[in-house]
Amino acid sequence: MSDGPNRGIERRAFVKSALAIGGASALAACLDRGGGDADVPTGSPDARPERQHAWTDALARDDHGNVVEPTHRLMLLLDYEGEGAPTDSDRQQVERALSTLDRAYAWSHDGLLSTMAYSPAYFERFDASLPASVDLPAPEALASFEDPTLDAPDALLYLASDHAHVLLAAEQALTGEEDALNGVDVAASLRGVFSVTERRTGFKGDGTPADNQDADGVPTSHPVSEDAPLYMGFKSGYEKTQPPEERVTIQDGPFAGGTTQHASYMRLNLQQWYEQDDRRQRVGKMFCPYHAENDVVEGTGDNLGTDAGMDKAKPAGQAAEEDGLVGHNQKMVDVREDGRPIILRRDFDSTDGGHAGLHFVSFQRAIDDFVATREAMTGADLATDSPVGQRTNNGILQYMDVANRGNYLVPPRSERSLPTPTGDGGA
Repeated sequence: MSDGPNRGIERRAFVKSALAIGGASALAACLDRGGGDADVPTGSPDARPERQHAWTDALARDDHGNVVEPTHRLMLLLDYEGEGAPTDSDRQQVERALSTLDRAYAWSHDGLLSTMAYSPAYFERFDASLPASVDLPAPEALASFEDPTLDAPDALLYLASDHAHVLLAAEQALTGEEDALNGVDVAASLRGVFSVTERRTGFKGDGTPADNQDADGVPTSHPVSEDAPLYMGFKSGYEKTQPPEERVTIQDGPFAGGTTQHASYMRLNLQQWYEQDDRRQRVGKMFCPYHAENDVVEGTGDNLGTDAGMDKAKPAGQAAEEDGLVGHNQKMVDVREDGRPIILRRDFDSTDGGHAGLHFVSFQRAIDDFVATREAMTGADLATDSPVGQRTNNGILQYMDVANRGNYLVPPRSERSLPTPTGDGGA
C-alpha cells in the first residue's frame, strides 16, 4: 500500500473487504493494515441501558444535530443447536458470551453497539405463546410484485461500530476463536448453543458508497458522489424524520422496554437510478416534486438541516394526480404521528454477494407499524397498470428488489439471552 493521496481510500476499501470475508485471517489482515490503530475504550455491563435499542445517546452528532450512525455493520443470523426449548445452562452461556462484549467495548459508536433479537420461529419452540403486548407475526411479502425469501433463523445479532476490526474481533470471540477481546478475557462463546447460518455486512456514512463502487449494479458511467452517505446519493435519517426511541419501545407486559425489529435486504438498481434519471428527477423521486422544481436540495441534502422539508410537499395523492410524480419522502408523511415517523430506521448499504444493496433495518413498537409504513411506500392507491403493478414515477420502488424479509423481537437487555415467551427465563 502506497503512502500517496489514495492510501486512505485503499485502506477503507480493504477494511470493507475484510469485514465482508470475515474470519481470523481477515481480522489479522485488518489489524496488520492499520485497522486496529484506534484506542477503542472498554466498557461496563452496568453502563448498558436496559433498552437494547437505546443507541441514540451513544452516537455522534453532525453540525446540525442529526445522529451519525456507526460506519460498519455486521448481522449474524443464528440457529439454536438444541432441541425444543432452550436449557438454563445454554441461557447462562449466551449471557456470559454477550456480557464479554459489554466488558470489552464501550457502549458507543467508537466501541460497540448491538441488539440480540429472536424470530417467530424461535418462539415456536415453546408451549406458551407471546403475550398480546408483543406484535410479532411471521414475515411475508408486502406487495404483489415481491417474492422475497422469508428469513426464519432463531436469532439475529446486529453489531455496529466505527471500527471494522471491532466487529471482526467480536465475531471471532462469539464463535470461540478468540480468548481475549480488547484486553478482556472471553468468559464464554456461543459455540455449542448457536451456529452462524449467515453473515450480512455493510457500511454507512459520507464517502463509504464511493469507496465501494466495485459492485454489480453500480454504473461506471455515473460514479456515486464522493460525499454521499448512501448509494442513492442522498442523506437520510434527519433528526425530524426519525421517531424518538420511546415511540418504538414496547410499553407493557413482560417485554416492556424492548421493541420489534424488521430486517430486509434489497438489491439496488443503480444503473437505472443514475443512467435513466437526471439529478432533478432523482430529487423529485426521493423527496418530492416541489424540492426538484425549486432546487431545495443541495448536494446530498445536508443543507436541509434536521428536516427533509416535507411541509412544502403536496399530499401524495394530489402530487400523483397533478404532477405525475410522487416522492418517496412525500409518501411517508401519511404515516407520521405527531409529525414524526413511527419506525426508527438503522439501515445500511452493502456489497454482499458482490451486488450493491441495502439492508433495511427498522425498529418499531409493533411489526404492524412497519407494515403500515411499507404500504405507504408501495403506494398501491397511486399505482397504474404496469408489469409490476406500480407507476414508474412512484417514488423509488422501481430501483430496488426485495430479496429477504425477517421479523424479530428485541427483548429488554435483562431478557436478551434465550428468552421464554413469558419473559421469566432470562439469565
